[in-house]
Parts: sequence; structure tokens; C-alpha cells
Amino acid sequence: MFRFAAMVAMLAVVVAFPVAAETRIGVVDLRQALFSSNEAKAFSENLQRDFSDDEAEVRRAQEEARKLKDRLEKDGAMMNESERSKLATEFQEKVKEFNFLKQRLDSTVASRKQSFVENARPEVDAAVQELVEENDLDVILPSEAVIYVKQEMNLTDELLDKLNR
Repeated sequence: MFRFAAMVAMLAVVVAFPVAAETRIGVVDLRQALFSSNEAKAFSENLQRDFSDDEAEVRRAQEEARKLKDRLEKDGAMMNESERSKLATEFQEKVKEFNFLKQRLDSTVASRKQSFVENARPEVDAAVQELVEENDLDVILPSEAVIYVKQEMNLTDELLDKLNR
């Protein structure tokens, strides 16, 4: 029984091999192409400009928390219990503020990036379709799913050129 199953599997491989040999496959790194495009660079500059004040506020809260921590570690042994407790509470509040500001900033930036990706999707899909037609491909795989690809089948640079048009 096992021998029969093995023979059937071998026959299937032999029959499928010529079909697989005719399949033309390309590989692209969609993320690299999209985020290296001119549009993405302009988006990043706008993002940096839009959130520079928020980033400064996060850095300020972080620096204030660090100073309170340093002061607590350095002078805490010389303080009475109420002073040390007050400083520790102040430090904890500053850490909470920092965490809140950082989380809010990260969430907003992630949301804007996701929106950029969603808005760019039709353009990326059209560029990928052009690659399929120009290179007579049957399949395009994401580079993350591929262990090895010949350089001539890596179409990431071509995709980037199409996105930059």
C-alpha cells in the first residue's frame, strides 16, 4: 500500500514537473518598493513635520522623568520619608504622562501610515499588473516568502520605478 502511494506521488511529480518549468515567477519586496518611493518620502517628511511638536513633548516628558529618577536615586537616601514618597509619586506620574504621550503619538503615526498604505494600494496593484504583463509572469511572490531568487527575477527595482512615475 505504501509502495503504491509512493509510486503515485512520484508519477504526479514527474507529470507536474514540465508544467512547473513553464511557470514564470517574479519576486518583489512590496514594502521596500512602496516605502522607497518618492511619494513615501514626501509622506515621511510631512509626517515628521506634522508630529515634531508631539515628539518634542514626548522627549520632554521622558527627560523630566529621567531627572526625577536620577534625583530619587541620588538624593533619596538623604530625604525624609514624606519627601521621598512625594518625589516617587511625582516620578510615577511623569512616567504615566510619558507613556500616555508616547502611546498616543505611536498610535496616531501608525494610523497615518496605515492610511498611506491603503491609499497607495490601487497604484501598487496597477504597477504589479504592469510587471506581470511586461515580464509575461504567471505568479509574483512577496520576497518574504522566498528563500532564494535570481536577480533577474527580483522585480522590486522595476516596481519602484513604476511607482515613481
